[in-house]
Parts: sequence; C-alpha cells; structure tokens
Amino acid sequence: METFDQMVNEKYEPTEKDELVLKALKKGRSEDDPWGRANPRWLMDETGLEKSNVEFCLRSLTDAGWIRRVARGLYEFVEDPREA
Repeated sequence: METFDQMVNEKYEPTEKDELVLKALKKGRSEDDPWGRANPRWLMDETGLEKSNVEFCLRSLTDAGWIRRVARGLYEFVEDPREA
C-alpha cells in the first residue's frame, strides 16, 4: 500500500458518530495505555454503532486526514486540529 502525507482538513466538522469514533481512538492516551489504533470491529463494540456507521465514519475521518488506514482493517488516529 502506498503511503503519503495528507493534510489535515481543519474545517471538517465531525458528526456525533464521528465524535464517538474519535473518542474511542483517543481512549487510553491520558493513562499511558496503548491507544490510537483500532479495527472496525473494536470500534463497533466500543461505540455501539453499527458496522455501516463505523465504516462511514472511518471513510469521512480518513478523507479529512484526522485518521489514516495503516493496513487492511486497521486505522490510526493522526490529529484532531481542535486540540491545537
């Protein structure tokens, strides 16, 4: 898979469902636990969202540059520009 640096879309406004996915991806970072990477199944369990909703959120957040797909079925938090 080809990788490239994508600019983060600072104007993207996450939906409520996107926020659930972002919250799940950020879970554990303040406790120094592993965080920031997840697969759709774990995100479904963590957020209570259906598969189609999680997949839509992952696509939207990836397109916005806030997360990236690092491997098939594995996504990684990149940046939340609101935290800057």
